[in-house]
Amino acid sequence: MSEDPKSVLIAGESGTGKSASLRNIRGQEGVLYINCEGGKPLPFKNKFKRVTVDDPYEIFDLYQQVMDNPGRFHTIVVDTVSFMMDRFESVHVVGSANTMQQWGAYGQFFKTLMYDYVAKFDGYSVMLGHLDGVLDENTGRFHYSVPVKGALKKNGLEAYFTTVVVAQKATIKEIEKDAVEGKLLTISDRDRALGYKHVIQTRTTKATVGDRIRSPFGLFSDEETYIENDAQVIMDQLAGYYAE
Repeated sequence: MSEDPKSVLIAGESGTGKSASLRNIRGQEGVLYINCEGGKPLPFKNKFKRVTVDDPYEIFDLYQQVMDNPGRFHTIVVDTVSFMMDRFESVHVVGSANTMQQWGAYGQFFKTLMYDYVAKFDGYSVMLGHLDGVLDENTGRFHYSVPVKGALKKNGLEAYFTTVVVAQKATIKEIEKDAVEGKLLTISDRDRALGYKHVIQTRTTKATVGDRIRSPFGLFSDEETYIENDAQVIMDQLAGYYAE
């Protein structure tokens, strides 16, 4: 696993607010936003340095350029890790003369990214990922994970991140069952009128035992099972945790 305490995966199903969670990142001129989805625009105005990649190997070069010029960027965002891996398959595996070799390269690519670049970058790496659910017929529960293929599938991409959280569109009733308002969560009158709120789930609940949520021990309390849908809140929490 990556030793980098600043590697964050924000996973979620479509429409749960993964991209919107980036909107409050401070110092936006210092954010390198790597788009792996063909340049799909973000749902909010921003001052990120935006780069669209076609070949995932380009991400190595981008990380290296950032590390060779310290101080320029404090955060690198990859949107999404799911499309990044899908694109690697399309570019390097499909149609290859030696597919077995390229499936090996598929897994090695991600490990190299996490060990040789993310872990060595003196800043935050925030990656977004799509979630898929698979029904466990023995328990009747869905197990959710970021879909991946090859040898990576056994442990999952989530195992390489220090912090894994899930973007959710949850009802106010669900939120109040497992969280309380505080510095990391506010429920507005508008939220109550709508009956739901876009939040980040930080801890596993009885209803989500199949999720691969993870974080350093004590980073979030039981009362902080749901927090604001805000990547900056997570980064601030990590900064305070490791400063103690």
